[in-house]
Parts: sequence; C-alpha cells; structure tokens
Amino acid sequence: MGTITVPEANLLDREGFVRTFGSVYERSPWVAERAWGERPFEGPEELRRALWRAVDEAPRGRQLELIRAHPDLAGRAAVAGELTPESEREQSSAGLDRLSPGEYERFTSVNAAYREKFGFPMVVYVRGRTKDSILAQAEARLANTREQEVETALEEIQKIAASRLQELIASEEEGGRR
Repeated sequence: MGTITVPEANLLDREGFVRTFGSVYERSPWVAERAWGERPFEGPEELRRALWRAVDEAPRGRQLELIRAHPDLAGRAAVAGELTPESEREQSSAGLDRLSPGEYERFTSVNAAYREKFGFPMVVYVRGRTKDSILAQAEARLANTREQEVETALEEIQKIAASRLQELIASEEEGGRR
C-alpha cells in the first residue's frame, strides 16, 4: 500500500479521494466522500478530524450502519476469508487468526451474546492487545447499556480509523507515494 502526503490528498478529485481514503472506515466510503468537501487540509490531524466529523455529525442510523459494517472478532467472515485487508491485518496482529478450538468457541459465544443484546457487532481496536485481553473486554462490555455500547463502538472505530489513516499518510519529508 502506497502512502500519500496531505498536499497530494488535497489535489485529489472526489473519486480519487474516496478511492484513497474510503477504506479508513470499514466498508463506509461515505465518510471519505463527506470529508472531501472540507479540503484543503493543513495536515494529517486536520484530515483525521474531518473524517471523524463526518461520522460524528452523521445521523444515528448512519452511525449504526458504520458499526454494523465491522466484522465479528474472529468470526465467520475471518474463517471464510471475507475480511477487508485492513481488518485481516488488524485481527492477525492480535492473534485472532490463530485461535485454539476453545478460544474460537469463547469468541463465538461472546460475539453471539453481544449481537443479541445490542444488535451490532462488538468493535474493538485490537492493535497491541492479546486474545485474552480482548475477550475480557468483550465480556465486561456485555454489562453496558446499548447507548454506552454505541458510544464505545464509535470510540473504538475512531482508534481503528486513526491507525489506518496513519498508515496511509506520509510525512512531508517522506515525499508521498512510493
């Protein structure tokens, strides 16, 4: 995956911008499309804030669509090889692609309980976490209210998006695409 500088991003037409940044938010290119209108961006942080503002200002139904666009952790999509490349890398970084049968069963169980209670998948920023810490967080979050979980999911999505954006944006010194 190549990188791009913010000045280069500012020059992209809508289609190019969405093609470049559309995967920052899981299967939700509408976020990049909305943020495109805020160009020019002075730097990476301003671009990140514009993307987040698109989510933050979206109607609750659109935010729920964004949450539902995320796969279950170590779920059927992972087993079937249907994850986006970004989700596959992220889940792999936490070892979710290397579960024992017992661990897989625990994830399947917590995913089902979570979906049943809240109506959407549990979203967790998994980088730097272990399978055990993710399961512990998942089990603890089952005690939350639906509104708490919507807010928590959106916060976790922001962390995921910031990480994905950081991988796409080159510093000015790096000179952009390689």
